[in-house]
Amino acid sequence: MARMSDFGRQEISLPQFQKKWLYLAGGGLLLLWFLLSAIYMVEADEVGVILRFGKYAGTSEPGLHMKIPFGVETVSKVKVQRVLKEEFGFRTEEADVQSRYMGGDFSKESLMLTGDLNSAIVEWIVQYRIKDPAKYLFSARNVTTTLRQVSESAMRKVVGDHSVDEVIIANREEIAISTRDLIQEMMDVYETGIDVVTVNLQNVNPPEPVQPAFNSVNEAKQEQERIINQALEAYNKVIPQALGEAQQIISEAEGYAINRTNRASGDAEKFLAVWQEYNRARDVTRRRMYLETMLEILPKVKDLYIIDEKQQNLIPMLQMPGAAVKGEQR
Repeated sequence: MARMSDFGRQEISLPQFQKKWLYLAGGGLLLLWFLLSAIYMVEADEVGVILRFGKYAGTSEPGLHMKIPFGVETVSKVKVQRVLKEEFGFRTEEADVQSRYMGGDFSKESLMLTGDLNSAIVEWIVQYRIKDPAKYLFSARNVTTTLRQVSESAMRKVVGDHSVDEVIIANREEIAISTRDLIQEMMDVYETGIDVVTVNLQNVNPPEPVQPAFNSVNEAKQEQERIINQALEAYNKVIPQALGEAQQIISEAEGYAINRTNRASGDAEKFLAVWQEYNRARDVTRRRMYLETMLEILPKVKDLYIIDEKQQNLIPMLQMPGAAVKGEQR
């Protein structure tokens, strides 16, 4: 029913069933707001840091969780599995197969003085992960700024302990490892809750005004190394060959000496054996030696003459079978 008030306003009275639905709708909205403020989801690569009345109360692992609603507990989500990075001396505008880099002068953070008082442009990347979310959120005011300042300080310190050749060419990996260890040590002191994964040196070059001279020096050093390598190659080829030949000659000489020694020993033993037999039967041994010698010499003789010691006059030559054949051939 509706009626008009004294001031000309009309009051509308709702039916009983409409009030009931209004209360249900209000209760449903209140319940929905309660659920939305009490339930939260933590993704697989993050953890939830729970604050109760602004004080750290714990962390929650990935999954669906509940908290005290109405602002009593709040949750800050931190990406603990993601590897983050900070770039020094350059900025990547778009990372792709062919990355694009921002223009600008970043020499303020990349120009450094080496240990031999030379200058070098050092570009590097610091990759890190959050290992302690509570410290990351509450122990340091701005962890990213702290990390950049610490990284630049550590790199300048390590570069200042090396020569320009070591920084640009020789000891890049050693410099990167030393810088990473120094950054980690300082970040642990500041309790930032991050783990420095790696430090990668990107482009390391001399300043642009001295690059032509530096390139000439590098070319001369490369030519020097090439010549030294060629000399070492020739040395490694000739010296082992000469040593091998010398060893071969020595081995042959040792073998010859052993052979001659053994043969001399054998001849001496043979002579002693013959001498002993000769002493036992001198006449028989003398005849045997004579016959053995004749058997060895006569087959090599072309013309054979037999002389009788008792003959006074000349005797005719005894015709041997070989002599007859020889005469016929003539």
